Amino acid sequence: MPYLTLAEIERLARDAHQGQTDKAGRPYAEHLQAVAEGVRLRGGSDEQIAAAWLHDSVEDDALSADRLAALALPRTVKDMVLAVSKRPGEETEDYTRRILDTPGALLVKEADLAHNADPARLAVLDEPTRIRLTAKYARVRALLGLTAG
Repeated sequence: MPYLTLAEIERLARDAHQGQTDKAGRPYAEHLQAVAEGVRLRGGSDEQIAAAWLHDSVEDDALSADRLAALALPRTVKDMVLAVSKRPGEETEDYTRRILDTPGALLVKEADLAHNADPARLAVLDEPTRIRLTAKYARVRALLGLTAG
């Protein structure tokens, strides 16, 4: 069975997150598109771009892990998606270690963090939320060994 194309993966991700919004009330697909583009601009492979489109699908319950497993995707894409999916109650150190241990996942998470920490996105949030998220993203970047920016 042939693998899904990037266009098919994009459509799947957009459909899976249909009706969801981010913390600023924007359509969630805008975040997915920004992360996929961030991966592309950082020189990511088609598999990493595919994982970027799907990076929040399991964590946000847009797709079940079983549905992800059944999709016509390379194992590497599925592994990256699962690596960047934070599990309920999981310690941040365990989460970041899994990302570092999964080939290709670090670039996907780097693009995700870059978009999440975009000052324009953070500016529309209330101050306590902005402060909390800024600290959270900085901690994850540090644990992943990513430099600021």
